[in-house]
Amino acid sequence: MLATKGYAAFDPNSPLAPFNFQRRDVGPHDVLIEIQFCGVCHSDLHTAKGEWGGANYPVVPGHEIVGRVVRVGEHVQNFKEGDLAGVGCMVDSCQSCPSCSDGYEQYCENGFTGTYNSPEKGLDTPTYGGYSNQIVVSEKFVLKIREDQDLARVAPLLCAGITTYSPLRHWKVGQGHKVGVVGLGGLGHMAVKLAASMGAEVTVLSTSPNKEADAQSLGAHKFVVTKDENALKQVRGYFDFIINTVSAKVSLDMYAGLLRRDGTMILLGVPPEAPELHAGTLIFGRRSIAGSLIGGIAETQEMLDYCAEHNILSDIEVINMSQINTAYDRMLAGDVKYRFVIDMATLEPENA
Repeated sequence: MLATKGYAAFDPNSPLAPFNFQRRDVGPHDVLIEIQFCGVCHSDLHTAKGEWGGANYPVVPGHEIVGRVVRVGEHVQNFKEGDLAGVGCMVDSCQSCPSCSDGYEQYCENGFTGTYNSPEKGLDTPTYGGYSNQIVVSEKFVLKIREDQDLARVAPLLCAGITTYSPLRHWKVGQGHKVGVVGLGGLGHMAVKLAASMGAEVTVLSTSPNKEADAQSLGAHKFVVTKDENALKQVRGYFDFIINTVSAKVSLDMYAGLLRRDGTMILLGVPPEAPELHAGTLIFGRRSIAGSLIGGIAETQEMLDYCAEHNILSDIEVINMSQINTAYDRMLAGDVKYRFVIDMATLEPENA
């Protein structure tokens, strides 16, 4: 077993604090990564606070992981010591169901193994995530990272990037399409960058007028304040697609009415309450509401390569490990542009 240092939530109410634990030894098909940066996702906060239920404390969050390979198992073929590598939201799946066979491990019919707070196959412990100095992962779930990039800004691509890239690719968004993006946070800012890079006309739909300049700097072509009824009228029946990244309670009915005939709204956020939606809004325009969950491993690698080729990176604020609880408070207040990323080199003094 490998002695590992990290930060964990020990219960729903206490601040995250240092936690020493054991990783499994490097098996024949495993890769050991020394973690350099880890993004901070809203899912981390929800899980740490027990808001989604099923938290198996202590929880070590973190599934936007980038670092350097320091050891590989004897049968590993695609990685070697010294390579840059990444780990996203999954570290295992059954590998045999139809979804896994099709490359959609995120929809594994037997349940994928999350990077944290999931039962680790073959062990009695839960998986522990990237708020730590190292991680051991099967090479099938490790991603290649190019050397010529800002590694800290790559980290959020492993969740925010693939979560927005996957639906854009699945629905073949491209030149000539009009895309609305609801919410300009960690997911939303990546949706704007990616959709614009694919040739779509991008409009940010926001309740906050003060986000217009930011939206334009990220690549949005238009900005609509959804509290402004006159502005909203101008885009009714306008969009081919709406990427809805919001996890708060919103009126799906209002947004669905902005879709053209045969338009689709794709839900990426999970509101705590059932949303409102009148069937007629869909029926009288043959509109669709769909959902999308992260992406498979092959598609995640495709996304990383695409972003490298198009110089697409996350907008981030790098923090020390000791600042994680303050970062959670700021996330709740919407005070981040647009992703916190932990410099894991700052972990060691905290756990000395």
